[in-house]
Formats: sequence, structure tokens, C-alpha cells
Amino acid sequence: MLQRFIAQLDANRGTAIAAVLGAAAAVAIGAVVGLDPVFVVPLLVAIGLTTWGIYRWRFRHLGPRPKHVPGTTVASSGLAALVVVFLVAQAVPYGRDHSNPPITGEPAWATAQTRDLMVRSCFDCHSNEVRWPWFTNVAPFSWATQKHVDDGRDKVNYQEFDRPQDEAEETFETVEEGSMPPPYYTLIGLHSDADLSSAEFSALLDGLRNTPGMTE
Repeated sequence: MLQRFIAQLDANRGTAIAAVLGAAAAVAIGAVVGLDPVFVVPLLVAIGLTTWGIYRWRFRHLGPRPKHVPGTTVASSGLAALVVVFLVAQAVPYGRDHSNPPITGEPAWATAQTRDLMVRSCFDCHSNEVRWPWFTNVAPFSWATQKHVDDGRDKVNYQEFDRPQDEAEETFETVEEGSMPPPYYTLIGLHSDADLSSAEFSALLDGLRNTPGMTE
């Protein structure tokens, strides 16, 4: 039985390598575009199982275990699986709430410009005035956006300053080191207004330095 498994693995070595590389690429792309592994892994599993199911259905006359899986056949089955999984994903309700709770309080911003720059850079995840572009209605992008907003509001919500915001004091340091907004936020022109010029970035840091609660 072991010999049979090794023989089948050897026969489908190219397909296995392609699958591993594809999975690695998907995880890498997910990281770049901000798609959390909690979504990437189930999607990969769903696509993999659907690909195999479609392949077996197309070649069911070959018996329960095909001895060889042609790469082109797997590729076409994989493309069909992508379409199927994408369509099924649209039925998942998560990510379609798009709620904006009432504003209950904001920091005493140093200047109006400070607030404007923060709105452009941070309010789409850390406020109650989140903008929901068209792609936030399309899974899995809707899932990623919803999770980013939920996580962002949990860490610090700049429009609920009537209650303690434990991570607000890290705002200056986080912006200064460039980890917020994250690189994927302005990827391929998305949220282009958050792509601050050098002068705007300096003005934002000056404003945050003089806004109570934004530094440790």
C-alpha cells in the first residue's frame, strides 16, 4: 500500500508542487492585500476540495482513484472551482453589516488639519464614520474589510473618546514608524487620499504630538 501511495505521489509530483506553490502564493497575496489567514486557509481548503470534486465528476469514468492527474485538467478544474467558491462566498452574510454607530466624542485635536489628516489616514478603520466602497460588498474583500474595521475599533475608536481608549496613546508612535495605515490600505490606488505627502506627514506628527492622549 505504501508503494502504491509513493507511486501515485510520484506520478502527480508536478501537480502537487503546483498546489503547494499556489497555496504559498495565495497566502502571500492575502498578506499583501490584508486578507487575514482566518479567511485564506478556509478558502484554500474550499477551492482545493472543489477542484478535486469537479475533476472527479468530469472524469468519473476513470474509477475512484485516477492514476494520473494531468496538469492542464487540474488547472481547468481549478478555474471552475474558483468561480464556484466565489459565487458561494457571496451568500455569507458576514461583512455586509456596514454599520456606523453614533459619534460620542473625539480627542481635543491640536488643529483642524490634524483631524483632517487623521480622517484621511485612519478613520476608515478607527471611527464611526467608515466609508464602505463598492468592493466591501464583494466577498472575500467584504470579510477582510469588516474584520479590519472591527479590530480597528476595538483597538482605538477616535469617535468614542467618551470612554477609555487604551491604545490611543500609541497613535503617535504607530504613525511615526509607518505601520499605520498599513501598506495594503493604499495598494493599487485604494484610499489614495491616505497617501500623505512628506509635508502632510510631518504636519500630522506635529499635530499628534500636541493632541492630548495621542502619545505615552
